[in-house]
Amino acid sequence: MCRLFGLHAGTDVCTATFWLLNAPDSLSQQSRKNPDGSGLGVFDRDGRPQLHKDPIAAWEDNQFATEAHELSGTTFVAHVRYATTGSLDVRNTHPFLQDGRIFAHNGVVEGLDDIDERLRELGTDGLVLGETDSERVFALITGSIRARGGDETAGLVDAMRWLAATVPIYAVNVLLSTATDMWALRYPDTHELYVLDRRLDGAPDFDMQTKRIRAWSQPLCARSSVVFATERMDEDPRWSLIPPGELVHVDAGLRVTRELVLPDPPSHQLRREDLSESVQRAQHTGASA
Repeated sequence: MCRLFGLHAGTDVCTATFWLLNAPDSLSQQSRKNPDGSGLGVFDRDGRPQLHKDPIAAWEDNQFATEAHELSGTTFVAHVRYATTGSLDVRNTHPFLQDGRIFAHNGVVEGLDDIDERLRELGTDGLVLGETDSERVFALITGSIRARGGDETAGLVDAMRWLAATVPIYAVNVLLSTATDMWALRYPDTHELYVLDRRLDGAPDFDMQTKRIRAWSQPLCARSSVVFATERMDEDPRWSLIPPGELVHVDAGLRVTRELVLPDPPSHQLRREDLSESVQRAQHTGASA
């Protein structure tokens, strides 16, 4: 299961440091599937998107993931990839960038030929540079946003509803970010996705970590923020599991809105036993990944 992390720090630029394989000792744990890539996306102080990412072709090739990355910006997206489709190539490594938006995905979506046909109808098939289902899902969202006159919320919902009605889905958890806004969707209930609202009751030390992702920020110890992650990253009791089908939107003022946009399961719900062996291995859900 790929690991997602999203951070919205408000309108004022802050600095945060990220490690995408936080525990180097975990590189020798043969009981776990090796990550296949890692990446960071940020909108800098001028609102410009930046991507920093690299495939991990072997444990010996992990410098990018284990070194500290200090980034300054307003919204941040981190991703550790466990490949289900696509080779170990930077083109297939999250996050992705389209139309000035940053996107990362955790899940498995099949019916890629049907998605490709829909992308041709929307005119966004040319945005797909790699081989993954994730980049296709992003191109579908981008096409739907364009069709909605740039309305990200409406476009994201339209795209997800089309997927839910049309193609086989095991999981499709997404993070979508601009310089001012962030959206998170968990669908269906296969994989977990949490939100931490740090606007309330003060902002304690910002040092969050698992074996796969660590995020640290001194400025955010004294500032409000909203965080999304595939698992709880510290002992803060405010972590809450996003209900399946719920879309969470955080705007420039860190106002949070939540709406159930997919109340029903996918029309073609995949079970774990429906997946190929290689895809099943990528869906491991061991603790503290």
